[in-house]
Amino acid sequence: MTISLSGLILLIVIAAVCGAIGKAIAGDVQGGLIVSIALGFIGAILGPWVAQALKLPEPFTIAIDGHPFPILWSIIGAALFVAFIHLFSRRRW
Repeated sequence: MTISLSGLILLIVIAAVCGAIGKAIAGDVQGGLIVSIALGFIGAILGPWVAQALKLPEPFTIAIDGHPFPILWSIIGAALFVAFIHLFSRRRW
């Protein structure tokens, strides 16, 4: 798998935006740009996996240097991951 430097930067920016939107949907998580990027990439793994398990189509994908990036499922996957983190990290008083 090869990707150009400009493609990698574009991929990181898109992952950051998807992660930030996922954070906003599920509830804010502490962290900034790096956390948003990580959430975007985790969402890009988790989201399509959930979609495939439920036999749902991929409605919005962007190809960067010939490699697809699932925008919609990345956002949904990031939101699911943040919700999962919130579920298990809440303090019990």
